[in-house]
Amino acid sequence: MKKLTRKEEEIMQILWQMDRAFIKDIVEAMPAPKPHYNTVSTMMKILEEKQFVSKEKFGNMLSYSPLVKREDYKTDALGDLVNKYFDNSAQNLVLHFAQNENISEKELEEILKMIKSQK
Repeated sequence: MKKLTRKEEEIMQILWQMDRAFIKDIVEAMPAPKPHYNTVSTMMKILEEKQFVSKEKFGNMLSYSPLVKREDYKTDALGDLVNKYFDNSAQNLVLHFAQNENISEKELEEILKMIKSQK
């Protein structure tokens, strides 16, 4: 799966929440300082070329919808992160958070319960 830049991902996060949106809706949902309409329009064209969004014409306006599910992108991005920074080991990822992110013993126990319930 192709990767997104930070700004593209920011737009996709908004689009995943809205499910369908016009450029003006995306601009309104973005944090200040808000990008120019034309900037977002250009980024939407790039996202369409990357096959992350589809467009539908309503009069002279375009509505955009995600083609890639948020969960699919998240799974792929997390896999890349684990591969690049944690020697392709989920164990190393969890250990990192346990050592550096102050995860409590109770939180770790809850994570273990959730993992066990998945099996």
